[in-house]
Amino acid sequence: MVVGVLELRLLVRESQSLKDKRRVVKSLKDRIAHRFAVSIAEVDSLDDRQQAELGAAFVSNDRRHAEEVLSKVVEFVRRSVTAELIDFSIETY
Repeated sequence: MVVGVLELRLLVRESQSLKDKRRVVKSLKDRIAHRFAVSIAEVDSLDDRQQAELGAAFVSNDRRHAEEVLSKVVEFVRRSVTAELIDFSIETY
């Protein structure tokens, strides 16, 4: 069993309040979870109105497959118009 872990740091420039940020982050999380079948949650920067840190996990029987799925999540976020990708890391265990 292989567990792939993705950490994403995002900037939500248009956010004027925590409520705005949470709306953007929730929408992005829902789209990612639905499209890629990963578990995803906001894990840090909860009280920052313009930054978000998300963690995603994917379980597979093949390391390459786990890395491929998480790389596709990164590309999806890069193309997002609602949040800017600042940094990311992918690890497999």
